[in-house]
Amino acid sequence: MLLNVNLDISKTHLFSKKKQTLVAILGVTFGIAMFILMISFMDGVNQYIEDTMLEATPDIHIYNDVKTDYSQSVAGDFFKDPNKLITVHHPKPKEITLNVKNAEGIIAAIKRNPGVAAVSPLLSTQVFYIYGPVQINGYINGVNIIEETKLYDLKKKMTEGKPEDLLASDNGIIMGKGLAKKLNVYVGDLVSLATPTGATMRFRIVGLFQVGMGAIDNVKSYVTLASVQKLLNKDRSYITDINIKLKNNKTAPALAKLMGSNYGYKSEDWQTTNAAAMAGTFIRNMLTYIVSFTLLVVAGFGIYNIMNMTITNKMKDIAILKAQGFDRRDIVQIFLSQSLFIGFIGATAGILLGFILSYLLSRVPFPDNEEISWKYFPVLFKPLYYIFGTVFGILTTFFAGLAPSIKASRIDPVIILRG
Repeated sequence: MLLNVNLDISKTHLFSKKKQTLVAILGVTFGIAMFILMISFMDGVNQYIEDTMLEATPDIHIYNDVKTDYSQSVAGDFFKDPNKLITVHHPKPKEITLNVKNAEGIIAAIKRNPGVAAVSPLLSTQVFYIYGPVQINGYINGVNIIEETKLYDLKKKMTEGKPEDLLASDNGIIMGKGLAKKLNVYVGDLVSLATPTGATMRFRIVGLFQVGMGAIDNVKSYVTLASVQKLLNKDRSYITDINIKLKNNKTAPALAKLMGSNYGYKSEDWQTTNAAAMAGTFIRNMLTYIVSFTLLVVAGFGIYNIMNMTITNKMKDIAILKAQGFDRRDIVQIFLSQSLFIGFIGATAGILLGFILSYLLSRVPFPDNEEISWKYFPVLFKPLYYIFGTVFGILTTFFAGLAPSIKASRIDPVIILRG
């Protein structure tokens, strides 16, 4: 039979049961809309977390790790008998200085690597911030502020002052905004810093920064490398960490392994440092896709049930069509086209509704929070989400209608008409 005739019959079936057809279309519409909304929002959250994580973490971090030496033991000096097994419980770590030896030479060698964008030396120590009666535990980073700005784009994170202001005085400090709020201090105020060993220095606040993570903004400050070396009574070559930014951070794991081998220090890439956060992102993505998939499958079952009911109600019509010369393929086309029509209209309405809901969510102001730099809920608008939602929605309706369509094509008109 002609395809146009099959489509006309299919259209008649659909519009003869308008409420039933509308329910099926709405099932697909809301399934796809919720899929788009959920994945747009969750990917927006994941993107924000990943961006914040990367902005606060170097691509590669080189440092002198604390190690326990199991090779040398006082027990070996007293028990020379090779036939005896000696076990030493809880050996203490080696007493070593935590600085990176020949740090300047290592930094110079790293800078020659064409894949490296920036290298920043670091000397970090725990301190107490003291302002009047207030004492807050935190840590101070002694850095080359020019290199540190290249590494973390500090200019973008400054809420007051500029990174270069740190170079204008010997005792300047750039403080986390959350920490400054806790101390109730402002740019221009003097703050005392004390180390656990009792050394103290006074610094004048020249700027405030905000990363958007309370774990950093509430405890961290920047001063010059020389200031921390002076505070700790160390020479100018004393550096504990080397932070590296790469032109392509995907090469970090392999390059970190190579640098660790070449320089003999612990070398950690950003993926290892943020392993827990990366695992959280993976779990959130899995949950999003599982819930979205379930919504679309539920909509598919709704279409399956509706198609089965339609076939049951239209058995005599199907028998008459087959008696008039419609073959199995025609019957499959008639009922499968109904399912695809529902899928296409539902998918079109779903992506439109999903976009509207996603846009509305992206304009909802996020509650004021000093520790999070969101102004609105983070939502990503990627064409891939809409393409995937449309394709998956149509495929779901196709397979939901395929089995009932084949069932309809196998109806024996003789049995139905006799019965």
